[in-house]
Amino acid sequence: MKIRLAHPSDAAQLLSIYRPFIENTAITFETNVPSEKEFAERIISYTKKYPWLVAEVNGIAAGYAYAVKHREREAYQWCVESSVYVHEDFRGQGIAQQLYEKLFGLLKEMGFVNVYAGITLPNEKSYQLHTKLGFTPVGIYEKIGFKNSSWHSVQWFVKAINEYADNPLPPKGIGSILHNLD
Repeated sequence: MKIRLAHPSDAAQLLSIYRPFIENTAITFETNVPSEKEFAERIISYTKKYPWLVAEVNGIAAGYAYAVKHREREAYQWCVESSVYVHEDFRGQGIAQQLYEKLFGLLKEMGFVNVYAGITLPNEKSYQLHTKLGFTPVGIYEKIGFKNSSWHSVQWFVKAINEYADNPLPPKGIGSILHNLD
C-alpha cells in the first residue's frame, strides 16, 4: 500500500468511495452527491493548507483521510477536524488506521495541537478506530442532523497531537512539509 497526497485527478475514484456514505448512510450529513468537478475543486481547496491523503493498493484508491479547519476564529487555528473513508472492498485491513497515523504525523509537524472527529451515532467501528488511536470523547450533540427520515446525534472526540505551548507559533501550511509525503 502507498499513501500519498491527493490530487484533483483522484476525484472520480475518491467520490466512488464517498458516494455510498452519502446515499446510504448518515455517517456523513452531506445529502447530495457532488459532481466529480465539485469534488476535484474540494480537493484543490482543502490541500491549499491541509493534508488530504490517499491510500493506494495496486494503483486503486482504497481509502482517503483529510483534515480541515475546525472553526473560523483565529484562536482556533491550532485545531483541525479529520475524516477518513475506506472503500468497502478494502475495509478491515487497517487502511483507516494507517491513513490516520500518517495524517496525524503530518499535522503534528505542521504545528497543529488538537484533532477533532465527529461520529454519527451509532457507528461502533468508527468509535473503536478513534478510541484505539487515542481520541477521547468530549460530548454529544443530540439529534443535530436530520437525514434518511430521522434525527441523528453526533459524538465528538479530540486527540492532542502536540504540546500546549505558552506561545505557540501559527501552524505551517502543507507546502512546508511536502518533502515528508513520499
